[in-house]
Amino acid sequence: MQTTNLSLSLSPVLPRPFSLPLKILPQTLHNRFLANIITKILFDDLNDGELDFLQGRSVAIVVSDLGLSYQLTLSDNRLMGADKQGENHLTIKASLYDFMSMASRQVDPDTLMFQRRLVMEGDTELGLALKNYLDGMDIEASKILSMVESFSRKTMPVYKKLFSKD
Repeated sequence: MQTTNLSLSLSPVLPRPFSLPLKILPQTLHNRFLANIITKILFDDLNDGELDFLQGRSVAIVVSDLGLSYQLTLSDNRLMGADKQGENHLTIKASLYDFMSMASRQVDPDTLMFQRRLVMEGDTELGLALKNYLDGMDIEASKILSMVESFSRKTMPVYKKLFSKD
């Protein structure tokens, strides 16, 4: 994973009013939307069984500064929204900026974990399997993932300038 020197002391925080339009939508729509996008991006890997370790397990992705949480599970080689009331096997929590930093490959997830800006709680084995899968992804081979990386890389300076407290 390629990294650059970002100021890692504090990440910019999206002000709460910006997340209000997203909070109007029901949790099930959030979960379904994210699951559908990821299913399309990872279609081949899902069909090849690369994500079978997620079968029947629920993973929560918490975007801390937005106050939003997404619950996902794998069923029949397709990611689905998981029941919010159910217990999550793994919870991954970070700010939007930190998720963008990882998506743009400017910061390694381990660095964010050591700084306690990325928190993973729950099933350690599941967390390691997910991390190993993500580390092994060939971003350059996927047009969509390359676009996500490029978009994150290009928008981060603007995001940082708008929302940093420096």
